[in-house]
Amino acid sequence: MTTFHAVVWLDHQSAQVLQFDAEHVQAEKVKAHSHHTAQHGSTVRTQHEFFGQVCDALDGITEVLAVGPRTGVSDFEHYARKHRPQTAERIVGYETVDHPSENQLVALARKYFLKFDRMAGTPTPS
Repeated sequence: MTTFHAVVWLDHQSAQVLQFDAEHVQAEKVKAHSHHTAQHGSTVRTQHEFFGQVCDALDGITEVLAVGPRTGVSDFEHYARKHRPQTAERIVGYETVDHPSENQLVALARKYFLKFDRMAGTPTPS
């Protein structure tokens, strides 16, 4: 399925990427792996690996809306801007939301992109 838009809900442990078009939704889940080591900084390394996997899942998607709890979204934004600028430039917005259902996420993203596309002067598909 070729999609133009996606929404990713994420926190520090998991992410759900929903690619969608007018009629279809394709879901992909990414989970953080916990590495329990005695080395200092292992949590940071694990978080970077997880955020890197989320960025990999967003490859090829033209416009992405990132949503989730404030700290998770903020930390992901920082990671993407610093380590994955090519992904960061395709993320068109960051929103703080709780734990919506998949249908609520898609509805939120469709509403967001309708407004975003209008502001950007992109014609709305009919």
